[in-house]
Amino acid sequence: MKSCRNDNKNKIILIAAISIGCLIMSFIDGYIQPVYTVKSVVKIFLFIGLPMTYSLYNKELSLKRLFIPKKGGFKKSLILGLVVYISIILAYFIFRNIFDFSAITKSLTGNIGVTKDNFIFVAIYISFINSLLEEFFFRGFAFLSLKKYTSRCFAYFFSSLSFALYHVCMISGWFSFAAFVLTMLGLAIGGAIFNYLNEIADTIYPSWLVHVSANFAINTIGLILFGII
Repeated sequence: MKSCRNDNKNKIILIAAISIGCLIMSFIDGYIQPVYTVKSVVKIFLFIGLPMTYSLYNKELSLKRLFIPKKGGFKKSLILGLVVYISIILAYFIFRNIFDFSAITKSLTGNIGVTKDNFIFVAIYISFINSLLEEFFFRGFAFLSLKKYTSRCFAYFFSSLSFALYHVCMISGWFSFAAFVLTMLGLAIGGAIFNYLNEIADTIYPSWLVHVSANFAINTIGLILFGII
């Protein structure tokens, strides 16, 4: 009985911490809209600070294990990452005459100060650092850790939905409504696939490899939109 009560308490605290992190970042993206550097610093404090604070409360939770490389899943992740990169690039060239992507650069420049001059630096940060930060928070904390105290299905659903909703304010105004809905659906499905990759390996590295590949593709499109390549 005591163990059950502790599991429920840990589940509630975990869900609350994850929700708080997403809501604060959504508020910052949607309303405050600081320059990208300030936004990144806040995200680092939230996405690292919340899990670490919780780990101080729950001594049973080990965050270090999420970063321990293990055999299994890496080869599949590399192949999947290549497929994702090619698919995103192909999708852009197929749909660029159907959907207007010009709003992306306007939004980036107007809202968070990303310009042609600093885009390469931002792209490198997004590809490697930001992706690892998000994998740690959404797959390590919001899935692998949450799964210990909830059902597997709930952990999949909550982590994937949180990952998609976290992007709402970030990319609102980038696309038409139809493209926005498709993007949200893709993020939720992608989050579920990332969870599956990490569940097999019990570490966040497999999904991070695919996430990096997806970011490479998006940043390649960004280079095209900004006229850098």
